[in-house]
Amino acid sequence: MKTRKNLSSGFGWSQGVYTMQPHVDLPEGTFEEEHARQGFFGRTSHLYHRHPPTGWLRIEGPLKPRAYSVSKLAGQAFGQPDIFLHNADVQLGVAQFKSDFEAFIRNADGDEVRFVHEGVGRLETDYGDLDYRKGDYLVIPRGTTYRFVTQVQNSHLVIESASEMTLPDRGMLGRHAQFDPMVMRVPQLPPEGSQSGANLAGEFELRIKREKEWTRVFYPWNPLNAAGWKGDLAPWALNVADIRPIISPRFHLPPSVHTTFLGHHFVICTFLPRPLESEPGAMKVPFYHRNIDFDEVIFYHAGNFFSREGISAGAVTWHPQGIHHGPHPNAAKNVQDKTSTEEIAVMVDTYRPLRATSAAEGVEYGDYAMSWRADQKR
Repeated sequence: MKTRKNLSSGFGWSQGVYTMQPHVDLPEGTFEEEHARQGFFGRTSHLYHRHPPTGWLRIEGPLKPRAYSVSKLAGQAFGQPDIFLHNADVQLGVAQFKSDFEAFIRNADGDEVRFVHEGVGRLETDYGDLDYRKGDYLVIPRGTTYRFVTQVQNSHLVIESASEMTLPDRGMLGRHAQFDPMVMRVPQLPPEGSQSGANLAGEFELRIKREKEWTRVFYPWNPLNAAGWKGDLAPWALNVADIRPIISPRFHLPPSVHTTFLGHHFVICTFLPRPLESEPGAMKVPFYHRNIDFDEVIFYHAGNFFSREGISAGAVTWHPQGIHHGPHPNAAKNVQDKTSTEEIAVMVDTYRPLRATSAAEGVEYGDYAMSWRADQKR
């Protein structure tokens, strides 16, 4: 711990008490907060507060942190989602279904990233068939014709992007970091005539969504009838079991290191079980931050969410730009004796502010914003 009274003459400035290395050996009795631009990549300062930034008495206004039990949303017909948060770049929703689609779907509004929270089945596409299971990301490019085939309950977190979804640059970590592209699964063409999908009239119905309106097209044959294909554009799948998180035993890494997909003005990150920081003095829980340039949304899939009490699988938290967020009061105590995390969660950070829908309001945890008050001293 270093103490200075005057502004430094080197890179950046400093006053009062602080630690030379953020997230390690915090000054006694202080609460570290990161104030940063461009997520965790731009200009940054760390403030060492005498009281936790989330120790508010109440919040009045639209920036109140919110949580939703989105797994209670029923979804729409043909596996289309109930949207709960949205902006001009991305829509977040939940789809629920438990039987084969009676029509084929084509989304002309955007790419779809579907995270399979529950269920197994087969995704039939122009490019062939792709078997999927719980914990899969299914990436369906804009304009792909598809149909889900299953006989069990499916629950999907659906992230619809107005832009093309891409993979992040891994930089100095190399192309094999997090996952080798070889683990990505692509569809396989089935034997000719093996796919079904006809309606009771013997026709094959295709439903195309454009600007949120549907057009219905009918064929005398299955529209998924490719004899072959080649190229670098196709649907694909990635299971969370094949992602290897980046870790550091000496330093709590920012959530951006867990980025899995990139869209225009938003990212998708995957939090997975990993060893916790083991060096004495290193923080084991997420640090307080106001993340001023991004809204933060986390979908909780499975495991023990030690940094946020009272949240169960199938729930979503939403922290808007501008207001603090960070670990719950008991998080540091709960993790003291732990050597690893057990959570699996999907995070979406958006550059433009999100808006909640009426569907979200119907499944909201009403007292979530005050959950940081537990065991805090004033």
